[in-house]
Amino acid sequence: MTSPPVSGLDLKALFPFELDDFQLQAIAALEAGRSVVVCAPTGSGKTLIGEYAIHRALKRGRRVFYTTPLKALSNQKLRDFRDLFGAETVGLLTGDVSINRDAPILVMTTEIFRNMLYGTPIGEVGTSLVGVEAVVLDECHYMNDRQRGTVWEESIIYCPPEIQLVALSATVANSDQLTDWIHRVHGPTDLIYSDFRPVPLQFHFCNPKGLFPLLDDSQKRMNPRLKPKGGKGAVRGGNRRGPKQDSPGLAFVVTQLQQRDMLPAIYFIFSRRGCDQAMAEASKLPLSLVNASEAARLQLQIDEFLARNPEVGRAEQIEPLYQGIAAHHAGVLPAWKGLIEELFQQGLIKVVFATETLAAGINMPARTTVISSLSKRTDLGHRLLNASEFLQMSGRAGRRGMDSLGYVVTVQTPFEGAREASYLATVGADPLVSQFTPSYGMVLNLLQTHTLEEARELVERSFGQYLSTLYLRPQQEAIAALETELAQLEAQLGSVNWNLLAQYEKLQERLKEERRLLKILQGQAQEVRASEMPAALSFAVAGTVLTLKWQHVPVSIPLPAVLVTKTRGSGQFPYLVCLGQDNRWYVVTVSDVISLRGEYPRLAGVDDLLVPESMPLKPGQSRSGDDQSGMIARQIPVIPALVEDEAPEIYAQTQRMLAVQAQIESHPVNKWGNRATILKRQKRMTAIQEEIRDRQEKLDRQSQRHWEEFLALIDILQHFGCLDRLTPTELGQATAAIRGDNELWLGLALMSGELNGLTPSQLAAACAALVVEVSRPDSWTRYDLSGEVEEALAGLRGIRRRLFQLQRKHQVVLPVWLEYELVGLVEQWAAGVEWLELCANTSLDEGDVVRILRRTLDFLSQIPHVPYLSAELKANARRAIQLLDRFPVNEGVE
Repeated sequence: MTSPPVSGLDLKALFPFELDDFQLQAIAALEAGRSVVVCAPTGSGKTLIGEYAIHRALKRGRRVFYTTPLKALSNQKLRDFRDLFGAETVGLLTGDVSINRDAPILVMTTEIFRNMLYGTPIGEVGTSLVGVEAVVLDECHYMNDRQRGTVWEESIIYCPPEIQLVALSATVANSDQLTDWIHRVHGPTDLIYSDFRPVPLQFHFCNPKGLFPLLDDSQKRMNPRLKPKGGKGAVRGGNRRGPKQDSPGLAFVVTQLQQRDMLPAIYFIFSRRGCDQAMAEASKLPLSLVNASEAARLQLQIDEFLARNPEVGRAEQIEPLYQGIAAHHAGVLPAWKGLIEELFQQGLIKVVFATETLAAGINMPARTTVISSLSKRTDLGHRLLNASEFLQMSGRAGRRGMDSLGYVVTVQTPFEGAREASYLATVGADPLVSQFTPSYGMVLNLLQTHTLEEARELVERSFGQYLSTLYLRPQQEAIAALETELAQLEAQLGSVNWNLLAQYEKLQERLKEERRLLKILQGQAQEVRASEMPAALSFAVAGTVLTLKWQHVPVSIPLPAVLVTKTRGSGQFPYLVCLGQDNRWYVVTVSDVISLRGEYPRLAGVDDLLVPESMPLKPGQSRSGDDQSGMIARQIPVIPALVEDEAPEIYAQTQRMLAVQAQIESHPVNKWGNRATILKRQKRMTAIQEEIRDRQEKLDRQSQRHWEEFLALIDILQHFGCLDRLTPTELGQATAAIRGDNELWLGLALMSGELNGLTPSQLAAACAALVVEVSRPDSWTRYDLSGEVEEALAGLRGIRRRLFQLQRKHQVVLPVWLEYELVGLVEQWAAGVEWLELCANTSLDEGDVVRILRRTLDFLSQIPHVPYLSAELKANARRAIQLLDRFPVNEGVE
């Protein structure tokens, strides 16, 4: 592709190498004044497009905001851009760190950018955005992140349309949907998609027999050599049939990599302990992973680092690092991780054992990535890796400009094998899903500058709402089809007299009820007969006239009959063989006889009748009679169906039933020749109407889900006095200035006055209690909280209980942290305890201690900017920041 016209910039001078097609397409789109979504594999050069946007802005005397999801990435970009554009040109904002904030290139976390937008009516350019030409949203696929995803959606929705967005994303399945959504809510946007990798990936599989290609020549199916013998073998998810597979040892895998010149490698293991154990085991290998020159450089840099920071070194980490081996996970001290990253980028570390957090944007490309297991434990149980997780880790393989191939090695485990590995290697990326969730801060910030209707319009512009619309489109189409069918049926039945039909249906229902009542009365009468009839029938002889209740005759019309003979029954009572008035033979039981008619004389000639030979003598059997039996049948007297004084209740009920039956038979609806069709259509109409109602309710519930959540938060905020109707009060304005997992809880705590009398170190501990989430219940520290902090936190319990109750009532799921057990660490660190002593008095890893302290610092750094707080509290917060923000807790950004 030829170079597009650019804003007076010399592309060859800026980028002294050949640009890929997708990079040129993105530059052309930006020059045309359009925003872009650049979706390309890790390591393909997406960042260059962000750099171009910066060069162009600088040329025009304008600014660019460069946003990242993590502070660590923002710090890294600060260093990169200082080298590229000059230190005076670049600034940094990460909440608790502010450096050169008026610089033309301002690096920040995406959350900081979102917070800037909150301060201005949506769509307008506030003072903080004056002169901003473009905003780069790096790692935009973080929209998938359950905790942080909302921030990206809000940033895109609220960003003024005249500012170009440069969204840089790893490969996702629905990049077209993301682009279309940004196009709708922000402005003209082009998708720049590429599946090209400058350093192609080659997939391998390691089992105890060696290292083999994972895929066949087509790169679409599993290597046939890896198929298990004797059948299909593994089943994804860990449920295997047959014996478990052997796993290759760590030493074997590392040796294979070294022999094939596949180092340096990132070796992913999904547990901190697993990484530490692997580091210890690898350090005992008989082979050396580094040569003499590399070992000397390692020793020099490590020793210099330890001389500057003696409290950071740990023997179990130092010795392996001299050998080019390291562990990198959330439990490692950030300063030590920084050293590891620096040495790895120099090619001096040959194997780093890391949890998957390393895959999230840190610049540590390797020749090879090893994925030790294809499944992992999560909050929802053990599961197979999803495609995006696998791609994110795989994407670390292959160093641009250094390697012709990147290698991805999957390792056989007892539960996963080559089938699972080949599936993940070929399945493609997962789609982006929306994590959009309204928060207290969102509600308050929007209502400070917008009406309720404007807020609703903004909420309904979310990516989540967009995806819901797509997802619900089949539902909407189904409702439309049902409504069309309903209209056709209504047209077909337009001439039907529905009143008459409804009357007819009521008569049918009444007839059914009258029959039910008659059946009950007959049953009761039958129970009486069942107790009296056997004795009476014992005296009955051939020729006796009786009446039968017979299943083939309407129950309301007993059948007159004559007893012909008796035969052995199955119990103590005989079976009766009778001839009915209808000239049919019947075999009945005692319970089938309604009454003996003693008022009629015995019929003559019955003794001469012969029972049909073809009729088994079992109850329920019936046969037609002949001429001889017909002569007898005609002599059977006509007996009234029921004599009123014999069974008055049954008689009366029968009359009622017959009256209703007569009404039905004479009803005008009977003259409609297509009544059955009409009833069928009417039944279908009723079913359609019910289905439309049901589908519409579900559709409304789903399509308004985010707005219903927004309204629930308004109710809670009004209850606590943060809103006067829809106007934020002083408490509401204070809460709106805070960011956190639950801004209302933090605002209520700060404005309660309970924290006002605390010293800076005590305030630090109390603030930590409000923001620290304890992930492991077995964590401990030997440090207790001071009585003043205990008392202050105790004063917040009532507020917390009420907030819990209201959130439960409104089905709001937001955490309300109040941690007592571990935050004594924070108070002691603020009081001046040394780092080694602090860590010796807790079960937490050093990285976890730093995380707690940094999270506390982030909250403390907000307090001076929260309106309506006491001057004393703000001053104590500033002093607490100074006490906490010392090595190795501070960010180390200069």
